[in-house]
Amino acid sequence: MSDAFRSHLRALPDFPAGLPDFDPATAPADPVALFKLWLEEALAAGVLQPHACSLATADGNGQPSARMLILKDIDDDGWHFATSRTSRKGQELSVNPAAALNFYWPQLGRQVRVAGPVVELSAEASAADWRARPAADGSHNPDWQLYALRPTELEFWQARHDRRHIRHRFGPDGIPLG
Repeated sequence: MSDAFRSHLRALPDFPAGLPDFDPATAPADPVALFKLWLEEALAAGVLQPHACSLATADGNGQPSARMLILKDIDDDGWHFATSRTSRKGQELSVNPAAALNFYWPQLGRQVRVAGPVVELSAEASAADWRARPAADGSHNPDWQLYALRPTELEFWQARHDRRHIRHRFGPDGIPLG
């Protein structure tokens, strides 16, 4: 059974024909500007929820976990996401305030990975985020927390059919890495 399943997985298509070109030398120098450009291109390509990403955290013992969520904003504080402080990810962030986000846009063969320390944003910002949710209906959730991931590493990844995928990396403060 394992051989059949393995063969089945290997037979699945990797990426669509007609992947976009990507030349890091002509890309925006600011990784946030590049991310916003790629997000708009994903939206134009028909990617549903291009602002959805995987959030990876780890507990106090280093045991990792990942789940999907929605990017809320990017500003000088960092890359915003929110959850309940009592959720698994909220509890993990309280003991190990570091995380990674991964965006994947299969129609374009693109991924963006963002990693770094996470900080809690203000109670006012968290309450405003809760109120802005479609199903909030004026309710209050004192456990809701808006977080900001402050990147120490960003990677833009473009798939290629020849398997010579392109990686464009930035370090702290958006400094390109070789």
